[in-house]
Amino acid sequence: MDIRYQVKGFFKKPHNIILFVVFILLCYLTLVPMVTMIHDTVTVHTAEAKRLKLPVGAFTFEHWRKVLADSSSINVFYKPFLNSLVTSLGACAIALGFGGAFAWFVTRTNMRWKRLLSSLCIFPYIMPSWTLALAWYNLFKNSLVGGSPGLISSITGIQTPNWLAYGPLPIALVTGLHYAPFAYIMIGGILRNMDANLEEAALMLNTSRLRIMYKITIPIVIPAVLSTFLLVFSSAMSSFAVPTFLGLPVRYQVLTTQLYRTLNGLNPGQGYVIASLMIILGVSILAMNQRIVGLRKTYTTVTGKSSNIALVNLKKMKTPVSLLIAFILFCVSIVPLLSFAIESLILRPGDYSFSNFTTQFWFGTAQQNSMANSEPGLLLNPKLYSSLWNSIKLSLFCAASAGTIGFLAGYAIVRGRGTKLATWVNNLAFFPYLMPSMAFSAIYLSMFAVRRGPIPALYGTFFLLVVAGTVKYLPFASRSGINAMFQLSKEIEEAGLIMGVGWFKRMTRLVIPIQKSSFISGYLLPFTSSMRELSLFILLMTPTNQVLTTLLFYYNEKGWNQYSNGINLLIVIIVIAFNFLINKVTGASIDKGIGG
Repeated sequence: MDIRYQVKGFFKKPHNIILFVVFILLCYLTLVPMVTMIHDTVTVHTAEAKRLKLPVGAFTFEHWRKVLADSSSINVFYKPFLNSLVTSLGACAIALGFGGAFAWFVTRTNMRWKRLLSSLCIFPYIMPSWTLALAWYNLFKNSLVGGSPGLISSITGIQTPNWLAYGPLPIALVTGLHYAPFAYIMIGGILRNMDANLEEAALMLNTSRLRIMYKITIPIVIPAVLSTFLLVFSSAMSSFAVPTFLGLPVRYQVLTTQLYRTLNGLNPGQGYVIASLMIILGVSILAMNQRIVGLRKTYTTVTGKSSNIALVNLKKMKTPVSLLIAFILFCVSIVPLLSFAIESLILRPGDYSFSNFTTQFWFGTAQQNSMANSEPGLLLNPKLYSSLWNSIKLSLFCAASAGTIGFLAGYAIVRGRGTKLATWVNNLAFFPYLMPSMAFSAIYLSMFAVRRGPIPALYGTFFLLVVAGTVKYLPFASRSGINAMFQLSKEIEEAGLIMGVGWFKRMTRLVIPIQKSSFISGYLLPFTSSMRELSLFILLMTPTNQVLTTLLFYYNEKGWNQYSNGINLLIVIIVIAFNFLINKVTGASIDKGIGG
């Protein structure tokens, strides 16, 4: 009887009901797929049965042996893993170097045009990750590998070397510049809010600026540096589009491209092994980061007794430094868009004379575009509008489902703080973030490719894309909900409870209106991420469910660069316009409070 009353009392609290439902849901959508994928690493698949001389569904360790302990393992796993490691560490160095330096210039010097440059610095992240990769390819490709020279070679007549046009250097550089805004936001936020008395005391003791930076500033920003490193390294390891554009022309394989190759080829079992190893790596990175940060007991930077520190006077270097940073940001933010526009108007690749410009890839009929297998121009192409509608529809569904579940989960986690169930839900909601997008889609491909009990085979359905996007973007929404609820005092809701106001009315009349802007971000992040996502959907996509990003990938594989550049330009314009509209309507700005 006592247990029955305890259970009844437990479910009388709305946040406990939410925690229980979300826990069951997340177990099925995160842990069960993991178990399914691990099972597929030791199972013979249809594409492998003839080669392995075993029946479909038979138990085997052959996939693990081929990936880790075979003569072919070097090319199957170890070399792609080393390549991923090199490009990811390089991207971290570039992101931290450029983003951290820019944050210091904005918060600690009298540099010019801070507000404008602050907005430009965020621009690369708003754009899809492969934007810079395709722009780099357009500018630096050579005729030895690219088939036709890029813009730089055409103008200068100098053949760009392969190491500059393709491979690890451009992959690391492009990925690092794309994620540099994270370093700027995180490090800049700490630099702006840290106690100025720490640096002022050192200045009064005639300590040099260089020593202040080394002994005071850098140690204080270590948490932000470690967080940025975790974010950039994990994102770079899971990057698929950038290595595809800049690595595959010279057969530079990384883990994600190797994963795509094996799952779409005759070795799906090996693909699931690689996906498992990528997930283990992601979880290990997070554990290492928490271990390092946990060794230091406090990172106090705000004491309540602070004043504005005197900015470093750049003197004669003020204008040159500002112009140099503005030039770099212009190249990263604006030049890619110009390159897409130019490449989409070129009739014969490599010829940039005015006579070679045409609008037929935008407005041409099927008869005019015989060189592209009679594909109509983009603005007359039914595939474009079908894919655009699928992208918008998918993004709206993912935003609605991830935002709602994330908001409810955040509310329940904070209200049930300290309980085991709240801790489990919190960890499960964050778990999809640790999994590379390509590995995550491999899990869902494994789980929903065939019917399992009452759950039908969902592969090829639009619903599977929505489920994958919802779970993958849930960490953004749940963190937004948690942060919003931590800022809201429990007394506000308790006052409504004392007045006899029901839970639904309390949520709609008190909680949501007060924290409306924070909850909105839980819907905006999944929408924006879904609109520009490629890695997550590429394995789950079918021709009937094509979205803009996979249509771009299809045209790029065909070698129809004019179409892929045109679609890339459209995606960037749509994403930027959407962010601009939301900023105008809600007043939200990702760099607000950091810029000068």
